[in-house]
Amino acid sequence: MEETRTLEMRVAAFISELNNITSTQLYALIVIVTCLISTILLGSAEQQQPAAAALEMTANSAAKHQSAPPKTYFPKDKNSPPEPRWYIFRMFNYAMLIAFAASLASFFWNYTSYTVDSGVLLRFLLGWSVCLIYFFGFFGVSFVHDVVEDTQGDAPMLQLSTEEMARRSLPHATKKVVVEAPCPKEVPVCTDPSSFNVTRIQHSPNQLVEMNDTQIANLVLGGQIKDHELEKRLDPHRAVAVRRLVVQEKLAAVGNDAFALQDLPSQPSLDYSRVHGANCEIVVGYVPIPVGLVGPLRVNDMSVYVPMATTEGCLVASTNRGCKAISVLGAKAIVVRDGITRAPCVRLPSAMEAARLKLWCENPDNFALLKAAFEKTTSFGKLKSCSPTIAGRNVYLRLVCFSGDAMGMNMVSKGSLAVIDLLKIEFPELQLIALSGNMCTDKKAAATNWIEGRGKSVVAEATIPKEVVHKTLKTTVKAIVETNINKNLIGSAMAGTIGGFNAHAANIVTAIFIATGQDPAQNVESSNCITILEETETNDLHMSVTMPSVEVGTVGGGTTLPAQAACLKAMGCQGGDRGNPGSNAQRLALIIASAVMAGELSLIAALAANTLVQAHMTHNRKK
Repeated sequence: MEETRTLEMRVAAFISELNNITSTQLYALIVIVTCLISTILLGSAEQQQPAAAALEMTANSAAKHQSAPPKTYFPKDKNSPPEPRWYIFRMFNYAMLIAFAASLASFFWNYTSYTVDSGVLLRFLLGWSVCLIYFFGFFGVSFVHDVVEDTQGDAPMLQLSTEEMARRSLPHATKKVVVEAPCPKEVPVCTDPSSFNVTRIQHSPNQLVEMNDTQIANLVLGGQIKDHELEKRLDPHRAVAVRRLVVQEKLAAVGNDAFALQDLPSQPSLDYSRVHGANCEIVVGYVPIPVGLVGPLRVNDMSVYVPMATTEGCLVASTNRGCKAISVLGAKAIVVRDGITRAPCVRLPSAMEAARLKLWCENPDNFALLKAAFEKTTSFGKLKSCSPTIAGRNVYLRLVCFSGDAMGMNMVSKGSLAVIDLLKIEFPELQLIALSGNMCTDKKAAATNWIEGRGKSVVAEATIPKEVVHKTLKTTVKAIVETNINKNLIGSAMAGTIGGFNAHAANIVTAIFIATGQDPAQNVESSNCITILEETETNDLHMSVTMPSVEVGTVGGGTTLPAQAACLKAMGCQGGDRGNPGSNAQRLALIIASAVMAGELSLIAALAANTLVQAHMTHNRKK
């Protein structure tokens, strides 16, 4: 009882002391305490807000429906978590606001009587303090929600509409979609020193893993997640599936079929019926090779994405860096010569007869006879020239044939037999030694291809501003020019190379060849390339590549397989162009030369900055 009386006495004493405090002082004290408590509440709420909520809001600013724009975080999906019932917060806010306003009105209405009674005044002040704490600490929840909804209404065009996501769920959908998808601000750069510190991102069930593929694709398209980071945040299989959705939008943005890569398998599969009798014999399986996509690469005012099949780490990322640098101003490329070759070896009874055959073939009237015989064997092939070379009794007839959109080896071989048959009429003792006499020259390093050309002879050039050289390539114009001269020009000359005045043209050529169904062995002559770098009068970098023997086609051979055809389709050059025969194959050659230029630029820059080894040790070693 004594303790109770003592406690009551203390409370009474405290209240009597409050009577000595003015109303203004007491209210100021309560307001200060209220603000401190509100600040603590807001700070703890900010720390405890999960990262998933931020991702959720960013990822799902989906485009509004045309007729009725409901405000939602995500499209209604069975995998999506239930949304909070925000309206309850609003209703409670309104109730608290009304109660606060009513208490204020009551107090001021009876101000005289309330201020003389300290107990009543204390109850009013405590009630107002509770209201202020609530308003400071929780009224922002409803406000933030409204802000997020308004932000969603201004979603960028590159994000996927509800109709688009529904259409993609249907396997028979074929509608082409063109979406504005600008280049990412940054691209994966293996030779950029800042990329060497690989960060490990912890997987969380409340973050990306719980989103569906379309939602994550929206994050990539919006720049919130880098394309090359997907494997770090998801399992590799799902990362590929998400990236396919991203690529659809990117292809559509440059005017290509959004579903061009539909037949490029991302799961192990191969239709062996397509292989039998066309591509391989005694088949026991197949070797899957990963395909990367670089770009967009601006060539002749068109933007393209280039597929590259390779197992060499850093190659795709490095070429992508070159594409980024070149595409600032864009590249120009042109085919200056187009003709596949075959050189039959024939033998005559004497060297004099061999010389007579050479002179006969060089007569324009006789060449017209050879041309007519050749072109009877083909619908698209056109014999352009016949160049005989004598070696004693042997004559090597180098026939040059325009082959349309086919690479043309079968076409020129068939036509060559018709030419031999005609020559046997004029020279009955002529003997065919070999349909290919190695002066073609096919799949071997040869000066004749370097000088005379074979397939498509392509020249490509680009100007890279000095600021881009510094920012993107991490070097200087003078350093990269000096490296190219001493390595690709002087070094290659000292090695006695034929057509090898470049850094690694074969890397890019071979990767694109494998992806698009070309003959990989023809990378030998197709990689003939001289890379020239010069500093301009404005201290920018001018670059060119000259490739005299790019042997490619878009019909026949490996281009008929679904995956390879899909890669050609992604570049807008699949199949033959009957309206303008040869245009698709030439487009492919232009893209290859421009991609080679991108790969050359990035590697030479890495050598100039001395970051090559460090890049490969970081990005090309399995952890």
